[in-house]
Amino acid sequence: MHSTLPQGRYIRGMDINQQCVVALTWTLSDTLGEELDVLDKPVEFLVGGDDLFKKIEDALQGHRQGALVKIQLEPEEAFGEYDEALVFLEARKLFPPELEEGMTLEGTALPAGCNPQAPKNMIYTVTELYPEHVVLDGNHPLAGIALRLTLRVQGVREATEEEIGRGSAGTGFFRIAPPHEHGPGSNHLH
Repeated sequence: MHSTLPQGRYIRGMDINQQCVVALTWTLSDTLGEELDVLDKPVEFLVGGDDLFKKIEDALQGHRQGALVKIQLEPEEAFGEYDEALVFLEARKLFPPELEEGMTLEGTALPAGCNPQAPKNMIYTVTELYPEHVVLDGNHPLAGIALRLTLRVQGVREATEEEIGRGSAGTGFFRIAPPHEHGPGSNHLH
């Protein structure tokens, strides 16, 4: 598979260590082997920052460009256990008619009249629509699932001072902090 690396000065033979940037591709599956996500174009992540889960960072340590790393993440090492308390049944009339299953809403943008117990620092997914009700789920879609991750290291480079300062290579879409990192019930997006 040929792919173009993101911009940066990759150093052939550089070992992955804290405060470096790695360009990764991956295949993510559940423990039954069902493919959940494939990233075939390299994306950069800061090792030692907020971009990756700790177990992924630990598994990458000492590897170089071209390495293939396979790991299993238990729910508590990834997106947390599924929490029924983060599922809310809300009145359909509170939401616009164009609302569809699969849409996401920020907790701060929930309409007036929604359950005041719904944390505002969450991202909610509309999981079900009924004529009179909407089901909002504040759990990450992969919460409660053990995951298998096959990573390919496409490049390694030194992190810039700016990346180290902000704790990210700027592509933290994979990184959603588990609840214990930002307080109970939090799935804070980076």
